[in-house]
Amino acid sequence: MLVAMGEIDLPRDIVLADTATKLGPDAEGAVIVTGSHGGRYAAYLTLKVHPRAVIHNDAGVGKDEAGIAVIAMAQAMGVAAATASHASCRIGDAADMMARGAISRANALAHALGVAPGMACGKAAERLIAARPSNRDPEPCGETRRVLDQARWRRRIVLIDSASLISPDDKGQIVVTASHGALVGGNPQMALQVDAFAAVFSDAGVGIDGAGISRLPALDGRGIVGIAVSAASARIGDAMSVYEEGIVSHLNATAQRLGARAGEPLKSRLLAWTSRDPSPNAAGMPSA
Repeated sequence: MLVAMGEIDLPRDIVLADTATKLGPDAEGAVIVTGSHGGRYAAYLTLKVHPRAVIHNDAGVGKDEAGIAVIAMAQAMGVAAATASHASCRIGDAADMMARGAISRANALAHALGVAPGMACGKAAERLIAARPSNRDPEPCGETRRVLDQARWRRRIVLIDSASLISPDDKGQIVVTASHGALVGGNPQMALQVDAFAAVFSDAGVGIDGAGISRLPALDGRGIVGIAVSAASARIGDAMSVYEEGIVSHLNATAQRLGARAGEPLKSRLLAWTSRDPSPNAAGMPSA
């Protein structure tokens, strides 16, 4: 039987999810096609619902191949898994993955079912219906939220491995999320759940339609600093790596007015913003 989702008719055994953080009960035992990156935390979220198979976005693969961690994680659990190329479809948009996506990587279990690089994502999802759930649980993720603070700081640095872990208490703070910088499902309202001072993301290789950094201009309208670090410089899905190793690759107008520049280390820029207010008055902006 087919389930209509937008303009796509899907077999009931295929479930689309723009983000792995919002999986419904129908995801259990299904082939999950998610717009989330294939990093460790996002993979944990899809694998813990006992799917028959998963397809994530490869997020540009990136440092230490963090964007495709799901491939090995799923194989170890006996679950078929593949990733779609960020250059073929928008990250954060499962319907676009089905419409335009091309497979970039597949584990041995997926290969055994005929899934291979270059195959259309929709065709791969249909082949993965033949997979069976392993009903094994993934290893629990370690700490996924950390807060850095010092007595002299004016604002805290909040490290979260997923943007879904943001808290109302993070309003006005510097939030470093290891999520991709794409608008989930293309919805500007999903750019950030609180009005932080600054929000940092992985650029996820940027990808087709510039999807990997589409949150940044959406944050400008709210006066929020938006920064993306190169996926090649820091592991997507790992906020500590983004903070310690990230190199700024893209930024919005608000960030530029406050002195941020592409090519600089993220950590030094954020530390400058914790110990004092930026001085944007020369540019005609009020102090933050």
